[in-house]
Amino acid sequence: MLRKANTRFVFATGLIAALIAGAWLYAQDAPLTVFKSKVDLVVLSFTVTDSKGKYVNGLKPSDFKVMEDGISQKLSTFAEGSKPPMQIMADGSLKALLPNQQEGEKAGLNGSLSADAFVGTNVFVLFDTSNFMYRGFVYAEDAIADFVRGLDKADSVAVYTFSRNLSRAANLTSDRNEAILGLRKSVAGDDTALYNGLLLSLRDAAKVPGRKVVIVFSNGPDNASMVAPDDVRAVAEDEGIPIYVISTNDVNKDPISSAVFRRLATRTGGKAYWAKTWQKQVEAFDQIREDLGNSYTVTYYPASNPNEGFRKINIQILSDTGKKYRVQARPGYRPRTY
Repeated sequence: MLRKANTRFVFATGLIAALIAGAWLYAQDAPLTVFKSKVDLVVLSFTVTDSKGKYVNGLKPSDFKVMEDGISQKLSTFAEGSKPPMQIMADGSLKALLPNQQEGEKAGLNGSLSADAFVGTNVFVLFDTSNFMYRGFVYAEDAIADFVRGLDKADSVAVYTFSRNLSRAANLTSDRNEAILGLRKSVAGDDTALYNGLLLSLRDAAKVPGRKVVIVFSNGPDNASMVAPDDVRAVAEDEGIPIYVISTNDVNKDPISSAVFRRLATRTGGKAYWAKTWQKQVEAFDQIREDLGNSYTVTYYPASNPNEGFRKINIQILSDTGKKYRVQARPGYRPRTY
């Protein structure tokens, strides 16, 4: 019986390989398919700090110049922190956005430009509940709960947990108690599939209009994922979702995971923290909350651009004549192809 099963497996494997090879050969002779890219509204969130690392607040749309592949972009909306977004008019003046999508469409605006979609931040917290987190599990829960309680009232939050599989402990909600209740129901155990869970979280976040971030709280090593971290990072880049990482592991004891976390964060406009103690974890969450409250969010429809690959974004601060300001933002994105 076992021999028959092995024979079937070998046959199936060979058949799949033959089909793949045949498809590849057919593709070489088939006419080249041309995909055209369609770029939707680009949402760009970023922070501005001075030479001492302090946030620079109070800047106006006229202070910014956004370049995409060297092409200047016309900004559509502007918001600072959790303040209501404003539409940028042709003369540079600001006008309050219409309160809902239906009214926005009546005015000839894209539905994603309604005010409701851009009030506050949609925060997705991804909590590592694998067996690597067993010792500090309770303290980690407390740090996350304190972070959720301290979010701006305009923000919404979702709590996801992961070990080998992802669990949506609390769907996106403005109810802090509901989010914390879902968090408290999580249990520790099993292997770690961090990048699998992060990819699914990003997919969920991408379905939500407006501004969003993903915060990963993890011990570090991943021993069960089926996807590569750079593939996950590319999704976050293209969707415009900053990733913040808080690792409880020692940066020097796991240099591979640490390097991956740093790349995930910097390439998406987020930050990475190494916080072994509960106090450091609380400090990291406080800093992330500060980032969210002191950020700028602009939107624009990209000007005509033949580049269907990675498009580089550069944000210039026109009022910074001394070039002392530092902008933290994603470096670019890839337009969708249809």
